[in-house]
Amino acid sequence: MSATEVVEPTTVRSSRRWVALGFLALAQFLVVLDASIVNIALPVIGDTMHMDTAALAWVITAYVLPFGGLLLLGGRLADRYGHRRIFVLGIVGFVLASAFAGLSLSGGMLIAARVLQGASAAMLAPAALALLTHLFTQPGERGRALGVWGGVAGIGSAAGVLLGGVLTAALGWQAVFFVNVPFGLAIIVAVPMLITPDEAAQTKRLDVPGAAAVTGALVAAVGALSAAEQVGFVHPLPLTLAAAAIILAIALVMIERRTTQPLIPLSVFRNRSLTVGNIVMLFVGAAMIALFFALSIYMQQVLGYSALTAGLTQLPLAAALVVFAGVTPVVIARVGEKSALIGFLVVLAAGLIWLAFAPVDAAFLTQILGPTILIGIGIGGAFVTTTQLAVEGVQGGEAGLAGGLVNTSQQIGGALGLAVLSTLAATRTSALTDAGVATPEALTSGFSWLFIGAAVFALAGAIAAGFAVSRRAER
Repeated sequence: MSATEVVEPTTVRSSRRWVALGFLALAQFLVVLDASIVNIALPVIGDTMHMDTAALAWVITAYVLPFGGLLLLGGRLADRYGHRRIFVLGIVGFVLASAFAGLSLSGGMLIAARVLQGASAAMLAPAALALLTHLFTQPGERGRALGVWGGVAGIGSAAGVLLGGVLTAALGWQAVFFVNVPFGLAIIVAVPMLITPDEAAQTKRLDVPGAAAVTGALVAAVGALSAAEQVGFVHPLPLTLAAAAIILAIALVMIERRTTQPLIPLSVFRNRSLTVGNIVMLFVGAAMIALFFALSIYMQQVLGYSALTAGLTQLPLAAALVVFAGVTPVVIARVGEKSALIGFLVVLAAGLIWLAFAPVDAAFLTQILGPTILIGIGIGGAFVTTTQLAVEGVQGGEAGLAGGLVNTSQQIGGALGLAVLSTLAATRTSALTDAGVATPEALTSGFSWLFIGAAVFALAGAIAAGFAVSRRAER
């Protein structure tokens, strides 16, 4: 057996598979949630820890950098050493890091805990998706399972603002980290009971040069995008990091072409579904992360909503996302993956363009509710269909790699979209700002440009989806 051949978990009863899926999806929910739930608590953390704006930015970056940079390595480790084993190690690390973050006494301790959180998330996220593909091998069942997965994972981003506001107001900033602990402990207990272990051969060495190159390239790329968001695209820091990412990416290709046991077999990209799925996920991530970032600020700084009210207004979006993530397998069965994905992305773009016309005194029921429901439908359907494309036709020994690739695409796309679109919005707002004070009208115009830019990303994803091979899932 080669180092990448995995013995899949033994068959379990159908009811147990769905219960196991619930815990896997809960783990993914916590991972996605942790990228956004901290945002609302940052002002309170800054006051308590005496951290300035630049230091607070690292509370976010310290999670995103190791998460995005180590996903592919985490996926390959899962393929080599067993998906359940790496998943459990990842969730244990995530729980411990969350507890350390909540107990932090200084900004340095908090940032260190966030680094451990991100690294642990990079282990558990691709392993969880690989376990899902092992548990549900039939196309119809797998499609429904991915519907649950996509709904739960997608709502994590939307739920972050609401839960962050509620927990910070009621229990303090520490609660946004402690909330992971009881759920994580439940996952640690349940998953080994519900999923039998899968073992991978360890007769061959891990591709250490390839692992170092891909990790360095992804960390540099995510770091460049995060830095560009804070200091601009022409600052020496993002330019240097971008150059390092390009050099390391070239080195990675050269290493993977020559090694006998590559970390990322380049032949995997001959799978058109996987390649198209990852390209589309880049665009979906770019539109989605920038949207949730801007929508929260627009509602609080322009419309004057409190943090809690801003979170509550996103419940219809979250509800639409969950409902359509659940019915997406039925849509795919009727019209095929390609048509469904293009349709969902067009709906997402339409909602974003509609939202871009919201005025400075927008009324929620007449000018916000409609577009956000369309956005929820588009994200829910697109997320599930894109994930299904990205793992389609992948053999068991490369399931972790496929999970790492699609999660990496979402993270890189999110960082790219946030950097580009937030800069676009800031530029537009600055052009309309008088005497250094941004008026609500100037902010609204800037956000309008951001929403239109996100719509362009969604439409670019629809164009990329046109290259997919259309298949209809079995029901």
